Amino acid sequence: MAVYDARMDGTPRDPKLELLRRVPLFAGLADEALAEIAAIATERDVEAGTVLTHEGRQEGYFFVIASGTVRIERGGQTLNTLRDGDFFGEISLLDGGPRTADAVAESPCQLLVMTYQRFQQLLESAPEVRTAVFEEVGRRLRKLDEESEGEPD
Repeated sequence: MAVYDARMDGTPRDPKLELLRRVPLFAGLADEALAEIAAIATERDVEAGTVLTHEGRQEGYFFVIASGTVRIERGGQTLNTLRDGDFFGEISLLDGGPRTADAVAESPCQLLVMTYQRFQQLLESAPEVRTAVFEEVGRRLRKLDEESEGEPD
């Protein structure tokens, strides 16, 4: 993974940290906590056509796209196309449950990959990470609840 730029003081930025900082679950974390997450994230290069997740299967992986495009589909219908800096699999990262959709690399991709097991170990050993992640999940749930208030049952 290439170093894209430098900080104001001229020191190089860590590209893993910069990618992880863009993930809402991790946005509120200090550099030290992001570095702990980066330490459990592995880099993976995949070819176009690689199936990354399978709807309904319990696959405990979380992905951040460093480069490339990934198609998200459910029941054969395309739901979204994700690009550089996007992420998917956060629900599995938190609960280890079955996938809600398929993810297929549309182009060659460079990914950061984290497993459910390693992330859970990190949450146990780093309470500041656990707190920040749970606070963000709470904000997301509250936002969904507010958005659904006015919708008919």
